[in-house]
Amino acid sequence: MPKMKTHKGTAKRVKITGSGKITRQRASGGHLLAKKSKSRKRAINTTGEVTGAMAKNIKRALGV
Repeated sequence: MPKMKTHKGTAKRVKITGSGKITRQRASGGHLLAKKSKSRKRAINTTGEVTGAMAKNIKRALGV
């Protein structure tokens, strides 16, 4: 059986931590930032964690 290929689109969007958790960037930070509050922009700037079934699918796509 051949090796599984890494899904490059997913690999560019998520990061695996040392403990195996999956981190991601939050949405809505690309444009139209003038009308968003400072606190909202700070919240967008933080990373989020992927859990549950979605994390399982991402790990399968990355071959982890």
